[in-house]
Amino acid sequence: MRQRGTALAGAALRKQAGATAGSTRILSDYIERQNKTGRPVSPHVTAYRFPVVAISSITNRVTGVGLVGGLYGIGALALVGVDVQGLMAMLGETAVAPLAKMVVTFPLIYHYLGAARHTIWDFKPETVNNASVAQSSYILFGAAGGLTLLTAVV
Repeated sequence: MRQRGTALAGAALRKQAGATAGSTRILSDYIERQNKTGRPVSPHVTAYRFPVVAISSITNRVTGVGLVGGLYGIGALALVGVDVQGLMAMLGETAVAPLAKMVVTFPLIYHYLGAARHTIWDFKPETVNNASVAQSSYILFGAAGGLTLLTAVV
């Protein structure tokens, strides 16, 4: 069973990588070495279908990093003398203003709602199970998306 699974993983890797003759030989050698040591070869991470809970967790981390980066960027602009308030007002008068609002508000809303969900979990750990976490992830994406669209038109 392990041999068959490893062969399937190797085939998936070759297909994904758009393998050439040389790279196929190198990959085959690698798979053969791993088989000799008893280590299975997994397909590339992009071959997996991530559950909504994992996507939600990754989104929460990415939005947090984006928010920090945005705040540092605005601070750096202000530090070098850029009129940030005037720049934002000018951006708000352009045709891309709704898109700019969405780029800023989605991370804010998603990260805030994610923090609220984690606070609930901290005080009610019995609510943390696979089904409810997946359901709350869908609700989180829907609420953040809906509120983001709402703020873009206001």
